[in-house]
Amino acid sequence: MKPPYKITPETLNLITSISEKIGEINAKYLDKQNPQLRKQNKIRTIHSSLQIEGNTLTEEQITAIIKNKRVIGPQKDIIEVKNAIEVYDKISDLKYYSEKSFLSAHKRLLCGLVENPGNYRRKEVGIAKGNVIAHIAPPYDNVPFLMRGLFEYLKNEDEIPLIKSCVFHYEMEFIHPFLDGNGRMGRLWQSVILLEKYPVFEFLPFETLISQNQESYYNALALSDKQGESTIFIEFMLQTINQSLEELLDYKGRILKDIDRIEYFVANGENEFSRKDYMSMFKEISTATASRDLKKGIELGLFEKEGDKIKTKYRKIK
Repeated sequence: MKPPYKITPETLNLITSISEKIGEINAKYLDKQNPQLRKQNKIRTIHSSLQIEGNTLTEEQITAIIKNKRVIGPQKDIIEVKNAIEVYDKISDLKYYSEKSFLSAHKRLLCGLVENPGNYRRKEVGIAKGNVIAHIAPPYDNVPFLMRGLFEYLKNEDEIPLIKSCVFHYEMEFIHPFLDGNGRMGRLWQSVILLEKYPVFEFLPFETLISQNQESYYNALALSDKQGESTIFIEFMLQTINQSLEELLDYKGRILKDIDRIEYFVANGENEFSRKDYMSMFKEISTATASRDLKKGIELGLFEKEGDKIKTKYRKIK
């Protein structure tokens, strides 16, 4: 059964704005960011998602853990970060429509932190806000049935992926299928759903905006609970996504520099190529600019050259 929500004028405006920004991002070759930016965004995503759950480690400490350096901090926080790094490193391997993939991700994310990670709860739970019970989750016996229905909904090809990702996030939080890790799984799986259609969401740190607006995030969940549908939460998450895309465009809104083009080609171009092949990816540059780029790529040890004049060929150095 399709989860309840309404498509409002605000929702339509946000979808239009997001679609326009994604088009601009693709046109500027930002759909697959350069390795350094991808690494920074992954760190920000992990830091923000875990910070919402009370993790105390800084971005600098997370960077040190990625580099296999020793970090002083609560053991639980360090395990959380290591688990998250493992999951986000393999995010593109997760199948958004697969309940098995979902449970596997929870197992990796919560390994060493809870009993029976990767399994649905076998207890009744209520979510407290201060001294008040803000939400009583459905009985644990209903969880497998409810989650199966939610994954069936994800397979509906008629649903807009942007909407689908928000609805899943809200409904999963409402069902509260795990004793721990529901928040980080909801945010992770929204990214997984979006990534299926839009590569830019692989490490787009919209979680940073959620962490900066935690009260609004939880209010949107609570108001949707009160209304019995996810409309308000959909609008909040679309606003968050829209703002994240805007920040990405602001960050990279300038004309691409030679190193940006070179790094992009290293990540996405063929291993053996000609200057013409290079220019076919960057249609706005001149032959002289392409030649300078390729010369710089050779100086940086990224390309090697063979042949001369019209027979010149280039090869990536692995």
